[in-house]
Formats: sequence, C-alpha cells, structure tokens
Amino acid sequence: MGVTFKGESADYRAARDRLLQSEIALRRQMEAVAAERRAQPPGPLVEMDYQFERIGADGKPQKVRLSDLFAPGTTSLLIYNMMFPRHALDDRPQPSTGLFADLPREETPCPSCTGLLDQLNGAAHHFCAAGFNFAVVTQAPVERAQAFADQRGWRNLDMLSAVGTTFKQDFNALFEDGQLAPMTHVFQKTPDGIRHFWSSEMMYAESDPGQDPRQQGTIEPLWNMMDLMPEGRPDFDEQVEYAGQDVANES
Repeated sequence: MGVTFKGESADYRAARDRLLQSEIALRRQMEAVAAERRAQPPGPLVEMDYQFERIGADGKPQKVRLSDLFAPGTTSLLIYNMMFPRHALDDRPQPSTGLFADLPREETPCPSCTGLLDQLNGAAHHFCAAGFNFAVVTQAPVERAQAFADQRGWRNLDMLSAVGTTFKQDFNALFEDGQLAPMTHVFQKTPDGIRHFWSSEMMYAESDPGQDPRQQGTIEPLWNMMDLMPEGRPDFDEQVEYAGQDVANES
C-alpha cells in the first residue's frame, strides 16, 4: 500500500517511489548479510581466558575473566574496544571538567568512541535484556575508565581495563604504530569453549573513494540519522563536549 503527502508533485512521488524500492533492496541486503554472518563456520577457539579489571559494587577493583562476561544462560558477547587513551595525534579538546581536565590530552578518551558509547549506553539495557552481553574494553587504568563512565552517565556499560593483558594485541585492536584501534568483537560460548565469532574487519579493508571505513556504521544511530537529512553526512567530528549542551550523557 503506497502513501502520498499533501502538496507533493508527480516528480517527487515518482522519485520517492524509486527510492523506496532502493530502501527495500538495502533492507534485504542487510538481512542477507546478517544471515551470511550467522552461517559462518565455527570461529577459532580463544586460547586464553583473559583477565580484565572492573570496579565492583564495593567501589574496589576486581578481576573478571572473559568467561565471566557471559551471564548465566547466555552464549553471545559483544565487546567494543574503546580508544582510551585516544590516538596520540587526536588533537580534539578533552573534557573541561573532572579528572580528565587535568590529564595530558593523550591520556584522555577518544571523542568518537565517546560519542558511540553515549549512543550504545541506552541500547545496552535492551540488548542485555534480550539475552546478550556487552562490555567495553579500555587500555586505561580501571579507576580512570570507571570515572569517565560515571562522568558521562553510562549506567548500562560494563567498563573494563585490559591493562596487563595481550587482549588488544591478540584481537587486532592495535594499529601497527601501537595506537589503539576501535575494533568490535563478538564471542560465542560453545561446548568446546569460547570462540571468536566476528570482528569489525572493515576498518582494515580499503575504503571506497570519499568514504571513511564506517566499520561501526550499522550499529551507530548518529551517522544513520544524518543519512536521512537533505544535506547528508556533514564534515563532522564528534566531541566530548559541545557548546551549550550538558557534558554528561543523561540517557
């Protein structure tokens, strides 16, 4: 059943109907890619039960293994590797308040990762309720990682520190220059052990002309919202703060 809007021209309706068919084709392609992803052969077994740190309910650091990140009765885990600390060449402003205002800029979090996690903080509550697990792995001291989460209002994110582990090296979350890479991973608990199911390898693939890697593109609301606008995606870099807006995310 088609729709029309008051005052639209015949040219607009014809173009919109053609666009609608393209949008339907895109949806079908997204579904096909998701089905292809699910149909992969079993991924490699994870050889080490990595030991991270988080801040516990008592406010003190506690050890938590990769296997502990699977809630009882669940078998799938999504991990986002936050660039915390940020890339050394990232000269965007750091937070202006709290602990992070006084740190050297290169020790503060990546603004783009911050923007993504602001968005995923709200989704994580529903994602976990649906039977999945989500964690954020930083390379910052655990107290610093949790302090930033508290400052942003990230109540739904399990903030971990991988300091002292080879997790990021082993799963390609480091660039060749040793800087952190914003990789996303999915792990699967199987009868044989924990397997690596999928990672956002697109960031290491050659981009089409004029495009960034967009390796998180299908899970990031911000850029998909911008694609709906007449102007399209602007030349825009996420910031940890914007003039006239609250610093903390209140989602």
